[in-house]
Amino acid sequence: MADLVRLLCETIGVRPRLILPVLLLAIAAGLTWSLVSWKKQPPEIPFTKVIRETIVSSVTTNGKVEPFDWASARAERSGPVVSILTDRGKQVEQGAPLVELDSSDAQADLATAQARIAQAHADLAMFERGGRTTDLADISASIAKAKLDLDAAQRDFDVNTRLEAKGAATKSEVAAAKQRVDTARLQMESLAEKRKALVVSSDRSAALARRQDGEAAAKLADDRIKQSVVRAPISGVVYQFDLKKGAYLNAGDIVADIGKLDRVKVNVYVDEPDLGRVSRGQPVSITWDALPDRQWKGEVDKTPTEIEALGSRQVGKVSCVIENPGRDLLPGTNVTAEIHAESAVNALTIPREAIRRELGQAGVFVLSGDRVTWKRITMGIGSTTRSQVEGLSEGDSIALPTEKPLKEGMAVRPVYQ
Repeated sequence: MADLVRLLCETIGVRPRLILPVLLLAIAAGLTWSLVSWKKQPPEIPFTKVIRETIVSSVTTNGKVEPFDWASARAERSGPVVSILTDRGKQVEQGAPLVELDSSDAQADLATAQARIAQAHADLAMFERGGRTTDLADISASIAKAKLDLDAAQRDFDVNTRLEAKGAATKSEVAAAKQRVDTARLQMESLAEKRKALVVSSDRSAALARRQDGEAAAKLADDRIKQSVVRAPISGVVYQFDLKKGAYLNAGDIVADIGKLDRVKVNVYVDEPDLGRVSRGQPVSITWDALPDRQWKGEVDKTPTEIEALGSRQVGKVSCVIENPGRDLLPGTNVTAEIHAESAVNALTIPREAIRRELGQAGVFVLSGDRVTWKRITMGIGSTTRSQVEGLSEGDSIALPTEKPLKEGMAVRPVYQ
């Protein structure tokens, strides 16, 4: 190394002790020149190409699934649940039993009513045989005899009472006579009550009335027994059901919600500025995070009739009908809805982020040679990521967003993405 330095010094006529500063100066000059040259290089800017494609303008928002046709099964009477006969998600036919309530009280009332009906039938059969008339004659004869017995007992009592006053009869004899009077009177009263119980001319009508009352009570009890089984009001899927055995229900309580899920309704809220782009019959796509690879199709069924506040937003409620042949979309599910508002075929499109605004005008920076040129554009319909434009040509290179500010005529090094 020392020999090389000595040789270099002899060649350029410089003393050896001065060569090191000269070398350092040369290196610094080289670095300075490289830095200046690097700074003068145009910046790298990401670019993309203008392409032709079919673009669909869509309105994307969230929504909730509801059954299109549905009905609630309700308890018709009060009582505890003794049997569960269905499950959530089960397909049921109209009239299928869902739960059963305790009906022991109604069963007891039915048995009582049936006994009353049987007695009324027996009474009517007796009237048909004339048995009541015979019984009435027998009781009348017994009453006449009992009256004679009562009169005799009363006379005997009166005699003993007078004799006792004269000292000719004892107290026990008077008491015995009084007992015979009371017994005869009770016998007569009993026979009188029995005769009253035997029907006269209105007996048949009363028996008929008792039978009708019994039949009405039996029907009421039978209806209550039938009401103890809550049945499906329509055919469909049980999508809301939370009851457990032993739960107590009041009349009118909801037991289950049942819906037809081959088609469902999705209600979405669209921001007011986008409502003008939404109309009945437009296609709708539904996605659900729980099944990310699936998509359901349908269309807009109803547009809003009023604007309402939703938090800080002004929105309109749009109802969509979605085909659900596999019944995978369940009521209550939160989904993403994309309404396909407009479409353009063979349209010139660019990424939405490439569009800039200068002095209120939309435009882009187009690559011309190695420099960028500002071009104003007219925007058409747009999707969530791209926008239809006019004022450009297919294949034009468009600058994408970058941290480096761009100016008209600025030199750049394009990097395509």
